[in-house]
Amino acid sequence: MADAHETESVKVWKTKKLIKALEAARGNGTSMISLILPPGDQIARVTKLLGVEFGTASNIENKVNRQSVLGAITSAKQRLKLYNKVPDNGLVLYTSTIMTEDGKENKVAFNFEPFKPINAFLYRCDNRFHTEALSELLCETDDMYGFVVMGHNRTLFGTLGGNTRKVLHEFRMDFSMSVVRHPDNTEKRLFYVNKAAELATHFYINPTTGQPNVSGLILAASADYITDLSQSDVFDPRLKAKILNVVQIHDGWVLGFNQAIELSAEIMSHVKYIQEKKLIGKYFEEIGQDTGKYAIGVDETLKALEMGAIATLIVWENLDIYRYVLKNDVTGEIVIKHYNNKDYVSYVAGYEVQEKMLLVDWLSEEYQRYGCVLEFVTEKSQEGEQFCRSLDGIGGILQYKLEFGSSRYQSHPASTAEMHEIFVNLFD
Repeated sequence: MADAHETESVKVWKTKKLIKALEAARGNGTSMISLILPPGDQIARVTKLLGVEFGTASNIENKVNRQSVLGAITSAKQRLKLYNKVPDNGLVLYTSTIMTEDGKENKVAFNFEPFKPINAFLYRCDNRFHTEALSELLCETDDMYGFVVMGHNRTLFGTLGGNTRKVLHEFRMDFSMSVVRHPDNTEKRLFYVNKAAELATHFYINPTTGQPNVSGLILAASADYITDLSQSDVFDPRLKAKILNVVQIHDGWVLGFNQAIELSAEIMSHVKYIQEKKLIGKYFEEIGQDTGKYAIGVDETLKALEMGAIATLIVWENLDIYRYVLKNDVTGEIVIKHYNNKDYVSYVAGYEVQEKMLLVDWLSEEYQRYGCVLEFVTEKSQEGEQFCRSLDGIGGILQYKLEFGSSRYQSHPASTAEMHEIFVNLFD
């Protein structure tokens, strides 16, 4: 499963997809085997363990369950024979006979090296697949950063980790701007700053361990408070040690949060949210400057892909478009169509459906044949939401300029000027 040529986003997307499929699977009795070997474990040791489990399972009274368990253990042993040693990131194996949607039995086995080290051994023979360790692996892909965003009379507490930005709490002080700014009103200023400091401890110190629950802290404040919070006697010294950046912003709430993220992007360059914003931002720049080195939507993107023109293929991870392979009943001609209706009928205007699959699945399997990089994105950033909702959730940055003619404006009726205005507004 782990391909050295795949980007991190593709590996993460495939892991998410597998977890979803494993969690939905159901088998006979307790015959679903989940096996995880951490780096450095021994294939021989685990093979011996499975031999012992095989002997134990031979005593299961229920014949159907006994046969299912023995079959799953045998399959697991056979899969282990494919490896001379445990891969660098460990080895994950799932095997069972599961029930399909139409009530038929289907033997399945998944064995792969995860995209990053998985450090806990697991063996379970249960009525479900255990995916908790894989889910934890996804949660560990990024550090978590805390934000205290302090405006003239309102403050926001938030976190940024992975591709998720989250607002934890907001509070507002009901006093006038003149009160905040006037040097004689130090008591009210102090109360405001101290409250922000106390809440920072509440949100960013783990009460169980007594340690910060974030890898770093960003303090963002308007000009009036740019140094007040970090120098406050009430501000927890454990959090002071975690301060990575202090930036000046114009607004204390969500707009200020977004601005603080932008101003701290270099420090958090490895965070997926930041990487996604930069990637889509680069794509929008190509459109905004009308370079011609971009493709928008399914038709343009797949045309450019077939021509080998795409350098970076950008796809929304939840893109709900299906790829249909259709056969003409009369001529036998094969055509490929794409529809966003998953319940599309199996017979269309003289064509028979030969194959149907999600376009994202097809792209994840085939993109390397076209010499491009595939990046999956979410709708969780402002740029991501614009890409997914307004531009069909699929596009590409091209290696060279292409002309798509009038088809671009038929698919995307907004004028070039209107499209440019949308993208420019994202960076204001």
